[in-house]
Amino acid sequence: MMPAETKVWKIDPMRIDAHQNDINRAAELLKQQEVVAFPTETVYGLGADATSEQAVRRIFEAKGRPSDNPLIVHVAQPEQVHQLVTEIPEMAKKLMEAFMPGPLTLVMDSSGAAAPNVTAGLSTVAVRIPDHPVALALLEACEVPLAAPSANRSGRPSPTTADHVYQDLNGRIAGLIDGGATGVGLESTVVDCTSEIPIILRPGGITRQQMEEAVGTTMMDPALASHQEAPKSPGMKYTHYAPEAPLWLIDGDDQFFKDQLYTIEQDGSRVGIIASNELAEQLPGQRVLACGSRANLKEIAVHLYSALREFKKADVDVILCEAFPEEDYGEAIMNRLQKAAVKKINQF
Repeated sequence: MMPAETKVWKIDPMRIDAHQNDINRAAELLKQQEVVAFPTETVYGLGADATSEQAVRRIFEAKGRPSDNPLIVHVAQPEQVHQLVTEIPEMAKKLMEAFMPGPLTLVMDSSGAAAPNVTAGLSTVAVRIPDHPVALALLEACEVPLAAPSANRSGRPSPTTADHVYQDLNGRIAGLIDGGATGVGLESTVVDCTSEIPIILRPGGITRQQMEEAVGTTMMDPALASHQEAPKSPGMKYTHYAPEAPLWLIDGDDQFFKDQLYTIEQDGSRVGIIASNELAEQLPGQRVLACGSRANLKEIAVHLYSALREFKKADVDVILCEAFPEEDYGEAIMNRLQKAAVKKINQF
């Protein structure tokens, strides 16, 4: 049975001690097998006791998420990772030392401590330590690992503010901690540590270049482009991140983008645009959301999901989005945009 209305606590991440009572109330709901949304450094997560099959089932119900899609388990301390896995390979230890707490998730062989519906029947489990004071305080207070996918209805853009969560899930979850806007804006990078070398299952908040500086060679999983196999990681299957109006990716130079815009507008279509600052400056009078400079792809990543949520079906018929170079944070940005888009138009 869904709650009539979601309880919301507003908490200042810089003054956690002043809000400990609210943290404890949210933790109590989690101990009662309820579902609570909370901020992390990447996006808002939808948490439930990762050791309870009943509690985890409520995540799937609230999100409308297919149950064959594994969930990430969040913990507060490195020692808790040991309880969830059979062993921590040497490469995983190096990645943990370099990037945890932080936007990195490691896939390792499961010890069986996580509920079966967390791992979607796989022999592996995905684990991370979030780098956010609210998330860490909640994990400490509830004293259990939390399975926590993004706190949105399945298929919608991931939430980077509490308002996004409320729009999608009010009345579907017991609690929501409003800790302000998230920092990274894209989900964590997911890395399979069960092979000889680390395999990136989902690009995200830690770039491939950063990981290679820590552990040497990594590779991208070819299954990122496939929808045929059971997903080893969240975000590897099904449509994700879709805005209300259809999204078209435009891959070309600025003049090519403007030519496509002109052609579409000639048909009478109302067009919304997601673009870099550099392109947005060339489109006066248009419905444009500028996400940041091309020289700072990390800034664009921070604002991407908010931009995808901004345009409503009632206001525009189609959204045109600039494509970005698939390097550094661009790998994660384009991974999300390609999943969100219904069409891609290439210049070359």
